[in-house]
Amino acid sequence: MERECFTALYLDAQNRLIEALVLFYGTLTQTSVHPREVVKLALAHNAAAVIFAHNHPSGCGEPSHCDEVLTGELKRALALVDVKVLDHFVVAGLAEPTSFAEKGLI
Repeated sequence: MERECFTALYLDAQNRLIEALVLFYGTLTQTSVHPREVVKLALAHNAAAVIFAHNHPSGCGEPSHCDEVLTGELKRALALVDVKVLDHFVVAGLAEPTSFAEKGLI
């Protein structure tokens, strides 16, 4: 993709996929993500958990500091309505996606 896209995979209590949605589109270097909208859609889908993913058009798969802060904000907001954040992936080019969970960032 030529610009950043932020995706959420909403999961049921058995971690089965309910729906995958691209929630926000951004620019070459950033995307504005609104926690209120993420929570609203989690409730609308009756989700028990969520996995996030977004791309880095630059090709660098390392999460930025802003990515880490955003993930923490989303995790706290979703915890208020008992929805777990299982992971957040950064996808960059042909390299393996970077998992926040594997890096101990969730």
